[in-house]
Parts: sequence; C-alpha cells; structure tokens
Amino acid sequence: MPAPMTAPNDESDDEPLAAARKRPRPGERRVQILQTLAAMLQQPGGERVTTAALAAHLGVSEAALYRHFASKAQMFEGLIDFIEQSLMALVRQVQEREAPGAQQAARIVTMVLHFAEKNPGMTRVMTGEALVLENERLQERMNLLFDKIESVLRQTLREGVALSTSASTAASTSTPASDAQVKASLMMAFALGRLQQFARSGFKRPVMLHLDACLALLR
Repeated sequence: MPAPMTAPNDESDDEPLAAARKRPRPGERRVQILQTLAAMLQQPGGERVTTAALAAHLGVSEAALYRHFASKAQMFEGLIDFIEQSLMALVRQVQEREAPGAQQAARIVTMVLHFAEKNPGMTRVMTGEALVLENERLQERMNLLFDKIESVLRQTLREGVALSTSASTAASTSTPASDAQVKASLMMAFALGRLQQFARSGFKRPVMLHLDACLALLR
C-alpha cells in the first residue's frame, strides 16, 4: 500500500464538517471507483489502467483509493462480482421464461453478448484483456464463471432432448449427454470469440452481428 498522500478530495480530520458531509459515504465511494474503472476500460487504446490514472480521474490520491479497496486486484474483483451477479441473474430470468432446450441455450448466449454490448469496459474484463499482469486469481474467477454458464447451457440442452425424445426412441438416438456437451462447448466458444472480436476492434465490431443466423447453425 502506498504511503498516505494529500489531495483536494482526501478525508482529513481538520477539514470543516460541512465539507465532510458533502463527501460520498464509503459504500457510494466504492461504487464510484468501480464505475470510473469500468469507464476507463472502455476508452480507445486499451491501455492498462493504473491506480495513479484511476485516482487522477477521480480527483483523489492513490491513498484515498486504498481506503476503500485493499489492492487493485480487489477493485477488479468488484467488477467481476458485478459481472457474475448480473449474468447469473439474467440466466435465471431466461430459465424462468423459456422451456429447456436449444432455444433457451441460444437465449442465454444472446444475453451474455447483449450484456457485453451494453458494458464495453466489462467486456475487457470478461475476455481477460484487462487482467493481463494482474493477479492470476482474477482470470481464474472469470474462467469459473464461463464454466458455470457452459454448464447451464449443457444442462438445458440435455433437458431439451429428454423432453422431445420419447422413452421408446431414446435408445436409438445418439447419446443426448454427449451431444449436449459438444453443443454447449461450441456455443460458449462462439460467445467468447465474439467478445474477443468486440474488444479487439475497440468496440466497433457489432457483437450481435448476424447473431440469430449464427446461433441457428450451432443448435
């Protein structure tokens, strides 16, 4: 942790009480830091965001950042928490609205890509681009999230086959579990590829381009 530094927005015991009341509460400041970090990640060029640059954007010292986050890695973990909570909440919504099967799986992939389209800065975290040279556990967490989503795809595809296949014909079909695993893997690979293209193009290449046609080929 860097040594304490003074800055116009730093908290200080000798500042007037009126000024102190205008400062965001600790929870609000944490959100502000994460929002600023996400905004910086979507800027053209894709340079690695440093705590010095982040502090400058917020108009505070680096020491002020470390009052709310123990490390830069913890800031990225905050973004990953938001990504995971958002995506899994959307997955649950799809599961509630769509019957298990290929259509539900396609809808989940669409939801992931739509989230990226609406949150470009988060896309660089999702692809791991923003996590290069950061703590390895951050990439591991993103990998686990995509494994979780792929597991959901595999399960809904398997259940869809079970619902559409009668017991008398089940034995004559190719193994549903194997087919579901292959299709889920392809759909996840497609989604990750789209995220990479979107991020590497500076968010210029439409992430939803010909999406329905592409997903139809994967189902």
